[in-house]
Formats: sequence, structure tokens, C-alpha cells
Amino acid sequence: MKEASSGVSVQWIEIDEESAGQRIDNFLFARLKGVPKSHVYRILRTGEVRRNGGRIQARERLDTGDLIRIPPIRLASRDHDGVPEAFVRARLEPRVLYEDDDLLVLNKPAGMAVHGGSGLSFGVIEGLREIRPEARFLELVHRLDRDTSGCLLIAKKRSALRILHEQFRNDEVKKVYLALLAGPWARTRWIMDAPLKKNVLQSGERMVRVAREGKPAVTEFRRKDRYANSTLVEARPVTGRTHQIRVHAQAMGHPIVGDERYGDEKINREFRQLGLKRLFLHALETAFRHPRTGKSTEAKAPLDQDLSEFLDILSR
Repeated sequence: MKEASSGVSVQWIEIDEESAGQRIDNFLFARLKGVPKSHVYRILRTGEVRRNGGRIQARERLDTGDLIRIPPIRLASRDHDGVPEAFVRARLEPRVLYEDDDLLVLNKPAGMAVHGGSGLSFGVIEGLREIRPEARFLELVHRLDRDTSGCLLIAKKRSALRILHEQFRNDEVKKVYLALLAGPWARTRWIMDAPLKKNVLQSGERMVRVAREGKPAVTEFRRKDRYANSTLVEARPVTGRTHQIRVHAQAMGHPIVGDERYGDEKINREFRQLGLKRLFLHALETAFRHPRTGKSTEAKAPLDQDLSEFLDILSR
């Protein structure tokens, strides 16, 4: 990527192969850290951002060799960009499980969204961009629910993102979760094959339900341990639908303990009294083909201390 000018003057950026293929708005978000998204969309809308001398719409994708003009913008101070750097660094840096020049795997903390929005000033991806200012490219490969902890893949190159996205689309990425289901069950293995459909409520909340007209969804559940009123399982989603494990667990009659959206309120209250303060769902393992070498790459996220201690309580 070649630049003729930077800072608060006009920037001219020539798009290289690594940056080609992404939308101009996403390119600018990563480039103009600290600038509100509303301002980025305004300079696109008013034509202050130009591609090869002409206007460009926010949804248009970049091509190799494009010459992008970015108008003078005074970047927001690091103290006022909405991301508390010291807090984020302490929260995320110790949880990096694997990293190389192409990608990193993070043990995402529970309670932290993968990205900002919907009233949140920042999430994991904004936090990583803050503590890795030298990184030219950082993008989420997939998502985890805010209350779910565990393995989260972040691409550090556009080429890596494209290849990993393809693996996810083709259901080639191995994913193993640990979940605590309400109620005991005697079977050791359960394959849930039920199509899922997204619904948006009047409140704007997104819900998923089992529906004949939905998209195919398959989850394999394997029993790990049994307790008096719950069962610890490995959940292996064969497909990758939104809220798949949570909805399939609910449809089996054994919702995930602590699930405020798809769970049982009475059961959740009972487990809160025992000390569980969150959804018991953790992305334990992931395995994929490395986007550059093609070699099988694995990462495992240890169970968070609060969940491990809660299992000790159940055992006692």
C-alpha cells in the first residue's frame, strides 16, 4: 500500500492485493481509528472520499491498483476514542492462544461483545486494533455471542480472511464447545438435526427458532459428566447457524444453564443461587487449515476459572 501523504493533510493510498476485495467503509474504519463511524459515512456520502478521481459508495469493494483519496481528518485522541487501552490490554493480551503473521486465536472473555454497536462503544475487534496500532489489518473471521467465552479467530491479512471465510462457509472448521445443560440425561450421544430460522421481534431483538422452512442445522452433543440436576456436554456444531447450540439445546428439552434468551427462568434462578453468574457455554477447541500453509492448525481455550469452580461446586 503506497501513501503520498498522511496525518491531517489529504491522504492518497494505492490499494495493494492484500487490501483488495474489502468494502471501502470497512477499509476506512480500520484506517481511521478514533474517527466515529458516522463521520466516515458522511465523508463517503459527500464525495470527499474518491476512488480514481470518482465517487465511491460505502458498500463498494476495492480493487488492486485503486487510488483512494481520504480528506484531511484530525484523528480523535486515544484518550477519547471510546476504548480504554489499559483495561483492554490487560483483558485481551493474556488471552491470545495462537498468533502468527496471518491470524490470531483469542480466548474471548465472557461478557465482551466481539464488536461495538447497539449501545456498546467497543468490543473485541476495536480493542485489538487499539492495542495493536501497528497492525494494518485486523478483522473478525466469525462471531461468538457476547456471553460465550473461548476460541475466536481474527484475520491479520485480507487473504487469510477470504480463505478462512470459505472454510467456515463450507463447514470445514472444527468447533467444540463445552455446555452445561439443564437436567440429567442418560444417553451418551445425541445428534440434533433441526432447521433453524431467524426472527426479528418488534423490539428489534433477534431470535432463532426451529422451523421446517429454516436453514439446515446439525449439532452433535456428547456427554462429559453428569450432576444431580444438569449434564456437562461437548457440543460439536456441524453447521454454523446463529445461536445454533443454544436453540438446539432448548429444542431437546435441556436448555443451556444461564441462558437468559433461550433457557428456563426458574432453572437459571436456581443455578444463580448456587453461584453461576453467566451463560455456561465455552468455545473449547477449534481446528482449521492454515490459510497460507494449508497445514492443520488447532487451538484450545482452557475453561474459565469461574466455570471450573462452578463445576467443583456441582461435584461437591
